[in-house]
Amino acid sequence: MRSIGALPKKQLLGLAAAFIITNSPEVALALSLLQAEQLALASDPVIMGHKATSRSFDAESTASGTLPDPKLRLGMFNVPLDTFSTTEDPSTQLRIGIQQEFPRGDTTDLKQQQSKWLAQAALAQANDEKLRLLLNVRDTYLNLYYEIQAGMIVNETRQLFTKLVKITEDQYAEGRANQQDVIRADLELSRLDDRAIKIQGNEDEYRAQLAQWVGDIAWQDIDSYIPVLPGISDAVDINELLTQHPSVMAETAKVEASRKMIEVTRQDYKPGIGAFVEYRKRFGENPDGSDRSDMMAAMVTMDIPLFTENRQDKRVAAREQSANAARYSRDDKLRVLKRMLEKDRAIYKRLSERELIYKNKLINSATSNAEASLNAYQSGVTEFTTLMRAGITELDVRLEDLRIKVDRLRTQARLLYITGDPEI
Repeated sequence: MRSIGALPKKQLLGLAAAFIITNSPEVALALSLLQAEQLALASDPVIMGHKATSRSFDAESTASGTLPDPKLRLGMFNVPLDTFSTTEDPSTQLRIGIQQEFPRGDTTDLKQQQSKWLAQAALAQANDEKLRLLLNVRDTYLNLYYEIQAGMIVNETRQLFTKLVKITEDQYAEGRANQQDVIRADLELSRLDDRAIKIQGNEDEYRAQLAQWVGDIAWQDIDSYIPVLPGISDAVDINELLTQHPSVMAETAKVEASRKMIEVTRQDYKPGIGAFVEYRKRFGENPDGSDRSDMMAAMVTMDIPLFTENRQDKRVAAREQSANAARYSRDDKLRVLKRMLEKDRAIYKRLSERELIYKNKLINSATSNAEASLNAYQSGVTEFTTLMRAGITELDVRLEDLRIKVDRLRTQARLLYITGDPEI
């Protein structure tokens, strides 16, 4: 078991913070992404299941490398049924023997190697599950972060629109606005209420998803700061990178295990050998009064694999097809990962470009346009429709800016799954 002192510093801090959140009801700390990650990794049953499978194959490899247990043979031979005397008949014997079977060819060593490959495959699956779990937690947390922040933006806009409704009603009372403006302002306010309810529903859904990994802590407040993920290096060899991915390494280990199984099956063409040694105790005396001499027997047995067409040949062919299937599965995994990497790199690049546009221009322009429209409306220079359009545009721009930031992080999380996370 990994000791606490061997854990990375980042993981220790995350576990410590998670412990405080869990065990200090009077201190309501916000849940950060790091804490959510460590809580999920600490008790994931799928990861523990793969590790248990790996340990089982490790134990099996030791057992597979050991010869079969010898057999003890003990019995009485040639006992007359009429008297059951052990001394009456000179052929009556007490026999004690040991029999040992030796597997065909290199079967023992090959099965041991196969179990070791299967143990490596299960361990690689555990590592892949870690990366996949981090991806799922990060994606859910980021979506939750978006819904919470989007709700705050909508609420700010609603407060503004509430003031607009009051301004419109006042101007209508003074004869400076028509009834349609009042109705339109109330309509837009109702639409904001509907959007807020939809956002709250999405938030509840993502909290429920997050709770399956971190428990009831998912329903507490989350950190208001936008999460930060480990960086991604572009200077990597794609082919080397993908072949080292845990999911590919698991498939590679399965391919090697299948190849070993082919070799195990080929050993059936070789004869199996058995050895037998027996001590035979004789009772009674010879006619001259001397004791009957004890005896010993030794024997070697050997399989004769003569008819191989319907058994050995077919088994080897079946194992070869299984190895081919494992190799095809690995090739498909490589193809899928490469396609994911290329796709997400392109998405990440475009989202980064869009984020800069919103940061440097669109946000400020939308805000300035909304403020100018409000001043113009209050001065009677512009129509109410123009004012509402400016307010809705500002809202949409702010929400889209948030969406781009979150989607960029979600894409970064997917890239970290493919390239490997340096934090675990």
